[in-house]
Amino acid sequence: MYAGHYVDEHPDRAAFVMASTGAAVSHAELEARGNRLAHLLTSHGLGPKSHYSIFMENNDRYLESCAAGERSGMYYTCINSYLTAAEMAYIVNNSESEVLITSAAKLDVALAALPECPAVSLVLVAAGAGDERVDGSDERVVDFVAATADQPSVPIERELLGTSMLYSSGTTGQPKGIIRPLPEQPPDQQLPIFDFLAGLWQYRDGMVYLSPAPLYHSAPQAAVNLTIRQGGTVVIMERFDPLEYLQLIEQYRVTHSQLVPTMFSRMLKLPAEDRERFDLSSLETAVHAAAPCPVQVKEQMIEWWGPIIHEYYGATEGLGFAACNSEEWLAHKGTVGRIVLGDLFIADDEMNELPPGEPGTIWFRTATEFEYHNDPEKTADSTSPDGTMTTVNDVGYVDADDFLYLTDRKTFMIISGGVNIYPQETENLLITHPLVADAAVFGVPNVDLGEEVKAVVQPMPGVAGDEELARVLTAFCAEHLSRQKVPRSFDFDPELPRLPTGKLYKRLLRDRYWAGADTTSRIV
Repeated sequence: MYAGHYVDEHPDRAAFVMASTGAAVSHAELEARGNRLAHLLTSHGLGPKSHYSIFMENNDRYLESCAAGERSGMYYTCINSYLTAAEMAYIVNNSESEVLITSAAKLDVALAALPECPAVSLVLVAAGAGDERVDGSDERVVDFVAATADQPSVPIERELLGTSMLYSSGTTGQPKGIIRPLPEQPPDQQLPIFDFLAGLWQYRDGMVYLSPAPLYHSAPQAAVNLTIRQGGTVVIMERFDPLEYLQLIEQYRVTHSQLVPTMFSRMLKLPAEDRERFDLSSLETAVHAAAPCPVQVKEQMIEWWGPIIHEYYGATEGLGFAACNSEEWLAHKGTVGRIVLGDLFIADDEMNELPPGEPGTIWFRTATEFEYHNDPEKTADSTSPDGTMTTVNDVGYVDADDFLYLTDRKTFMIISGGVNIYPQETENLLITHPLVADAAVFGVPNVDLGEEVKAVVQPMPGVAGDEELARVLTAFCAEHLSRQKVPRSFDFDPELPRLPTGKLYKRLLRDRYWAGADTTSRIV
């Protein structure tokens, strides 16, 4: 979060605004805050290539917590704020973090994790000076504001570019830290990948970016960072609400935003009068990613917002990058874009290249260098035998025009009676039904077939999850899908474990059935 020369050009322009309160922090003040924290970290013994972690909800101290590392050559790890103490402690330890920055709202979880984090020598709590909750039994825990108040507001003596070291979401296994080499260069010279993204997404001076997602995730991390570097203003939502999101676009004349498909679906299911009551004409670019977007959902969004919607596909690892604008997508419906960074290779299980139209594992001749931190085994597992390519085990194919289509994660492929079934297509269909708020499809044990297709559905508010709804959804799927892709049974759940980043935590659902639970249809 380095503003560079924009601090001198527009010192009083808001760097960010908290959506719930309207509280704004200028570029000059954010610069001063980042400097104070950088001084505190260096005085505590941290230096270039050191690690620290941030475990907070979206709040008004988050960006300076990142900015300090960005200008001091450090790696900062933004941790999913919904994790348990044990899960959080794993990431703190694996990342070799020496300092933890947390908040009053997350302090109980942080304190529960601290006994398992012996390398952490300082915990900064963004709670406000004098907050009694900071005065705990652990002497490592101090108030963030009080600890930084007396630090200099000017840059540290030797500024170097730092960057985030983020972790995979852990939706298919233990989270993995993704670390990239840091060149010794000043912080106003960002990594090349960010120059590329700024041009692709048409970021500019004076832009207003609406951030509806958790700041610990890689996509908002990149988008917010780029906005600040362009001298723009970020409007930070503490949590996504579809009606509030539309209202904020009008209120702040938002020009850019980035969303996930579930946010599109929630806005589309608002009453027509709510969707139409706000002026959205300031929007220039709306980017989406993180999960496949159902074709019908994206068609409706382009019809509503116009051809301003851009899509991309790229893992946090930075293996490669696909992108498309609205016009390209409309000509290749369902694509996640054409490869614009890296070299794509679609392969079968024997690493043979597959022809266009045939799905296989997606490999990239890596666009940016990375490894999984402290985990050479997982780094090796993701690398081709000859060491030239990497994968995150997504499955997809390319068409004759070299546009990429995602089929599913390899982990979630269902093998039923010897037939390979990718459940993403069924999920994408179910979520378009007006009675469905969310859906997960996966394989469950079947004595004869090995696996059968199971759907767990979150009904819309006021809709009963009963056998009648199951019959309606079965008929709906049968009308649009081949027989083997139609779920054999439906269960209903009031809320599916979807991360705020848009990713469905499907492993939690699937494990219920593979742990010996009754796999016959039941209503829950």
